[in-house]
Amino acid sequence: MSHKHRNLLAAIYHDPPNSNIHWREVESLLSHLGATVEPSQGARFRVLLNKAEFYLHHPHGGNVCSKQDIKHLRECLAGAGVTLSLYDEAHGGG
Repeated sequence: MSHKHRNLLAAIYHDPPNSNIHWREVESLLSHLGATVEPSQGARFRVLLNKAEFYLHHPHGGNVCSKQDIKHLRECLAGAGVTLSLYDEAHGGG
């Protein structure tokens, strides 16, 4: 397993949020975690992860997620049971 997903997860959970996270990295992480990502209305994407459903927005005017987008993603991941410590336990990181 690549450390890029763990590093990205650490960046998502870092406070203050990192403002240099690209949408394609988020999509890659979600795929790695086993999520289903489907286009919804406009720039919205429906995500199913660990039986949790949430919606994310593709960044407007580019591919870099805003700090607010990252805060929302963090809340959604936590709601789906994805935290850095649980990821490390499951994937042997740390």
